[in-house]
Amino acid sequence: MTFLELAKRRYSSRNYQDKPVEKELLLQVMEAGRIAPSAKNKQPWHFVAITEHDALARIRDCYDEPWLESAKAIIVVCGDHRDAWRRADGKIHTNMDVAIAVDHMTLAATDLGLATCWICKFDVMKCVKMLDLPDGVEPMVLLPIGYAADEVDPNRHEQLRKPIKEVVHWEKFFYKPFKR
Repeated sequence: MTFLELAKRRYSSRNYQDKPVEKELLLQVMEAGRIAPSAKNKQPWHFVAITEHDALARIRDCYDEPWLESAKAIIVVCGDHRDAWRRADGKIHTNMDVAIAVDHMTLAATDLGLATCWICKFDVMKCVKMLDLPDGVEPMVLLPIGYAADEVDPNRHEQLRKPIKEVVHWEKFFYKPFKR
């Protein structure tokens, strides 16, 4: 399978089979995140794998959607602002670096026959408390991971994404609003 085929197979699954995810597969997914590039190779991330029943119940309490109950594993991806690269104008690159790591993880999961859903809208303070995170370490993504109980059309991008001519610019930026 080509990379583009893999990328087209990845989707946000919100329905997982009642089947645990093997620790070895979770480690492979987190390894993909670990080796992701980061600004100045600072690697400002931490991955907290949640697989035990009680811990899953507590982390699910940080997010108000019932579908999360079906996930048998959740990786909480944290950004360490204390260890991130700062650009000359002061911009901290934690968010960008974590996003690259999470993207690597979602694609690795897909390659392993697993499904994920990238969640950023959750109760961060509940999560900080639950994980006992130190100051400067922020939970940025809840990444449920499991065996999908749903399917998606890998060719859905033709209808759901802007056409390439709307997002690619040659030599200079030219903006023309996209109309669906």
